[in-house]
Amino acid sequence: MWQPLLTPVDLYCERVGPQFWAEPVNALTNMAFLVAGLWGVREVRRRGTGIFAEILAWWVVAIGIGSALFHTFANHATVWADVLPIAGFTLAYTLFNLRRFLGMKWGKAIAIFFAFYAVTGLLTSAVPDWLRQASNGTTGYLPPFLALAFFGAWVAASGNRAGWYNLAGSAIFVVSVIFRTIDPLVCGSFPLGTHFLWHILNGLMLGVLLAAAARFGRGIGIVFPTPLLPYSPLYAARSRSTYCRMPPFLK
Repeated sequence: MWQPLLTPVDLYCERVGPQFWAEPVNALTNMAFLVAGLWGVREVRRRGTGIFAEILAWWVVAIGIGSALFHTFANHATVWADVLPIAGFTLAYTLFNLRRFLGMKWGKAIAIFFAFYAVTGLLTSAVPDWLRQASNGTTGYLPPFLALAFFGAWVAASGNRAGWYNLAGSAIFVVSVIFRTIDPLVCGSFPLGTHFLWHILNGLMLGVLLAAAARFGRGIGIVFPTPLLPYSPLYAARSRSTYCRMPPFLK
């Protein structure tokens, strides 16, 4: 039953066998994600940006762990540990753009979210097989790229500097995609391959996105009055209107 999931896969130039340590450079360069994620956690906490931004930072750590599992065990089970955290972060960061950078209500944000990914999903499915194979499967990353470019332009046009971080991330992503694409093409002359550069550049790209989240993604938090005063109608009205505000993440 579990045997198909444990079947080894060999997708990258550096791997020449099913052994655990057959991709040492590809495995070790996942440190780029761990460094970016932990730095993001520190920045979010230092700036008090909130739980939504901190979840994104820990998500980047999860990307690094999942990718490291895939580049060590390399089977049909661990490929999901590689793919799912990336997909989850892409979706979560899109919502972060809509909610925190563009200030949308949940209803409008979710409607745009589903519409955008419906369109990008159709575009990705329309990519011809020859291009998918020629790109080493990299066309599957079309939705994340379009999300960074589209929402980056939108956020920048709104006057929020976070949009420029999104656009910078999309530019870095284009370069990293090139190295992922050419990995199988350079094996003959460069056995190490170029996939490790995909890791390093994507770690940098995610660090840029977390910097935007930490610097420009602050929400309105719950603030409690201190010291507590005796109850009065005036004080109660002030508490409801001024102090007891729910954070945008929970609204």
